[in-house]
Amino acid sequence: MKVTKFSGEIVDYDQSKLVRSLKKSGANDVVVSEILNIIEPQLYDGISSKKIYKLAYQLLKKNCSNVHAARYNLRTALLGLGPAGFYFEKYIAKIHEYLGFDTTTNVILNGTCVSHEIDVVLLKDEKIKMIECKFHSSNDAKSDVKIPMYILSRFNDLKNRDFQLFGKTRQIESCLIVTNNKFTEDALKFGNCSNLELLSWDYPEKNGLRELIDKLKLYPVTCLTTLTQVEKEKLLAVEIITVKELVEQNDWLEKLEISKPRIRRILAEAHQL
Repeated sequence: MKVTKFSGEIVDYDQSKLVRSLKKSGANDVVVSEILNIIEPQLYDGISSKKIYKLAYQLLKKNCSNVHAARYNLRTALLGLGPAGFYFEKYIAKIHEYLGFDTTTNVILNGTCVSHEIDVVLLKDEKIKMIECKFHSSNDAKSDVKIPMYILSRFNDLKNRDFQLFGKTRQIESCLIVTNNKFTEDALKFGNCSNLELLSWDYPEKNGLRELIDKLKLYPVTCLTTLTQVEKEKLLAVEIITVKELVEQNDWLEKLEISKPRIRRILAEAHQL
């Protein structure tokens, strides 16, 4: 059985991948088995991966809960922080705040040769790290070797220079590249060889973006199944980026003129996440 990915690439259907994604949502073995028994008879040669995902998502909402569906929807939810990735950069800053860093975003610094706008700058233990975010608007796109090569050149232009950051004169000591998708093998090899730190959906192994979000329980508001797309966009516009922030500032739901019964459902899903 062949599956057509969003990029047009045709691959073999892999049941184990579907099982892993369902289990990561929190679904137990019984539910996973039930969903497979419903989905697999509907598969046909050339079916799109998007259609398989949609079927699984709908069945999770029906047979489990909105929370399971929200977790299953996490990777797609990250796409909602686009289209240009402006909110993705802020989300990455939020994650590092929860990891104990001081953060600032969209900082313009003059390098040896040219000026650069840095997506996120971090401070921890008196050390400065720059983060460059590579946002992709589709799940099948990958960051190839040109990305770390380009960012390394920017880092080299900025390091060993003094900047006023977080109230003191400091130098940038390290660089992290973050993508919402995956890196190619060559990108990983070059990044590691060049002493760049890399963070993607599945890298480092067992400590990638997916695992980090689950560990911190710092889900983006775009994963909530009880919000409409318009409501998500309005919350992002006022910098309610994470579900935790929505819980803490839930008066924004009233400002969006959402009915009280819906607010209760939205907050119930948010608290469970």
